[in-house]
Amino acid sequence: MATTAPEQRAGDEQPETTREAQTEHLRAVFRELFRSFNRLRGRDTHLGVGELSHAQFELLMELADRGPLPAGELAGAARLTPGTVTQMLDHLAAEGHVERVRSQTDRRVVVSRLTAQGRRRIEAKRRAFSERWELALAGVGSEELRAATNVLQRVCAMLEDAPPTGAPESPEIAAGAGAKRGSRPSKG
Repeated sequence: MATTAPEQRAGDEQPETTREAQTEHLRAVFRELFRSFNRLRGRDTHLGVGELSHAQFELLMELADRGPLPAGELAGAARLTPGTVTQMLDHLAAEGHVERVRSQTDRRVVVSRLTAQGRRRIEAKRRAFSERWELALAGVGSEELRAATNVLQRVCAMLEDAPPTGAPESPEIAAGAGAKRGSRPSKG
């Protein structure tokens, strides 16, 4: 069953103008966005030799943005387990994208840092993504971008602040909570 691309749905004018209908439409688009991310991650299982997964690119981007980091700190930033990050760093080092060195400030600590090859890979990925990003947002005005950013920040905060007990299992479930009823989930 084919679905409409999120960018097509998100920009469509909706005949319903009630706040409840607009909120429901936002939930539906968010669910589709979440599913798109899941499909992106799912494609990682079909990578060819020399290709990097989305999660590996996330680690490389974190190193590009923050500089050399110990594996534990990198795991926290990427929201992955330290064991998973260690395995990923082993692979990235074997491929020549990162190198492990002793920290300049504490010689007991080993940090990972990008190699020139890793930096080139990230820069190429960012350029390609930037082009796609600009195409997707062509014709969207500054005020719409500010509003979209504000909404996404609020949704992120809502998901980050979700109570640990009785909370939905995933952002997709959280976005869909009350969708059919038009009500808000209870905090109970």
